[in-house]
Amino acid sequence: GVTGWGWNNSGQATAPTNLNNAVAISAAVLRSMALRADGTLIAWGDNSVGQSDIPTNLQNVVALALGATHNVALKADGTVACWGYGTSGQLDLPPGLTNIISVAAGNYHSLALHRDGTVVGWGDDTEGQATPPPGLTNVVSIHAQASHSYAMRADGTIVAWGNNSNGETSIAQ
Repeated sequence: GVTGWGWNNSGQATAPTNLNNAVAISAAVLRSMALRADGTLIAWGDNSVGQSDIPTNLQNVVALALGATHNVALKADGTVACWGYGTSGQLDLPPGLTNIISVAAGNYHSLALHRDGTVVGWGDDTEGQATPPPGLTNVVSIHAQASHSYAMRADGTIVAWGNNSNGETSIAQ
């Protein structure tokens, strides 16, 4: 089973009783979601703008990421699905988004890692958080936060971009 704790004003820390076979979880400020072993998802918590309404035809999910009001799912065939509330372009998938091996979601932007080690971003880019630096290659892992993003290369180095008002992207290697 899944156990939650902490702030629970929208029920985001109270997992559903019918949640079985969870293999991954993701959480946002007011909602949570779990990936089941059969590739389906279950959500709980806030649904004020439809961000917890999982598309009925969404199947074969292997990874998920939650932003402030949107969700990103990676499917077994290497394609991506987005749903929820998308006023900043976070639901507008870039063309040719295939051969994806990982996804990440910041507040209003998303990232996808291609099998070839390159990264693509979409959604809110007001701080440059959805635009990976030129020449970013050999990436093996990605992560997105509110208005900044990170990538780890195969050699273990970290690359950061986006808002740096509090030193978020100042990385000492």
